[in-house]
Amino acid sequence: MRPLLLVALALSGSLAAQYRYPKHTFTVGGGAAQPRAHLEPLLKDSGVFSFGYGYRLHRYIQADVGLDTIFYAARVRDFLDSSTFGPLRIRDYQFLIPFGARAILPVDRGGRFLLSGGGGGARLQYSELLRQPGEYYNLDCYVCNSRGGWGYYGLVGGSVALDRYKHFRVGVIGKVYQGHTKGDPIGAVPPFRTRDRWANVMGEFGVSF
Repeated sequence: MRPLLLVALALSGSLAAQYRYPKHTFTVGGGAAQPRAHLEPLLKDSGVFSFGYGYRLHRYIQADVGLDTIFYAARVRDFLDSSTFGPLRIRDYQFLIPFGARAILPVDRGGRFLLSGGGGGARLQYSELLRQPGEYYNLDCYVCNSRGGWGYYGLVGGSVALDRYKHFRVGVIGKVYQGHTKGDPIGAVPPFRTRDRWANVMGEFGVSF
């Protein structure tokens, strides 16, 4: 009876070890963003920087929120003339804010290699922003335009842990955003409702604990 009890305890300990995983993950990434649908002839492929946070609700389920920032896809090159500071540069940015969940599939028993897929809702906000003249100045840009709307996104990705405790990860992720925006014209985007799509591919670095 005693040997059987020892075997049972060993098995239970082994199974418990399999289900140990970090609860919190912060990621940063960068790559390329491609406009599609109505945006394809109006905007250009551009760079994208991403920041994300994920909370593991379960070994196989993670809740996500993040921010993808696309730089100068509308190629806005305007200036605001200031009597005090001279001409100040105006550039365009596209902000994509995803919030949803993903399924996580450990490829190996220890969870070093992970595949993921999921989606959810998204806020799409395109803005022209003024380069401020200094850290202690914040000038209003009365000529800057903005437009926004709501949509959804889907993602697929994979990552590998760099250390035995799985605190640090690198990976690749692809996201597709679909939605509608309306508001002011930005670059060649007209001042009416458009159907927007973005295809983003990025490399990521993550810290988990």
